[in-house]
Amino acid sequence: MSDQERSSSIFPVKTTGGQEKTVATFVAARAKQKNKPIYAILALDTWKGYVLFESATSQAVDESIQGFKHVRSKIPGMMQFSDIEKFLVTKSMIADMNAGDGVEIVAGPFKGMRATVSRVEKEKQEITVNLVDTAFSMPITIDVAYAKLIARAKAEPPKEP
Repeated sequence: MSDQERSSSIFPVKTTGGQEKTVATFVAARAKQKNKPIYAILALDTWKGYVLFESATSQAVDESIQGFKHVRSKIPGMMQFSDIEKFLVTKSMIADMNAGDGVEIVAGPFKGMRATVSRVEKEKQEITVNLVDTAFSMPITIDVAYAKLIARAKAEPPKEP
């Protein structure tokens, strides 16, 4: 791969809110059809109304978005990779979970129930919880994706001798 092929920049494009994925799909198809050097397209859920294009030139992006009704404008200038890097790194939810934390179960047969984490198994991506609003304590092991953290465990103050 030559240096010319490797050099690229990130160009933000303003779109109609809620139409980011439509714009990304349309522009990807048009760029492929016209052999435009657009290497990646990113539509983030956290950035409503914007789609990011990685391309060798600004002109390639301009020609690919031209005439599409959900494209509002191309933002002048370009972004650095460091500006979007934090959105690309996925952080495991299990890294934030500790014994004693309060969670809400968001999927499965216990959906909507609140629980307290009793054990965290990072290797398996599972947590064992005790349901809060039940008559008896019954430990349940669930996938960490089925739980939403709602309260941190209270840190106990150090005991003095």
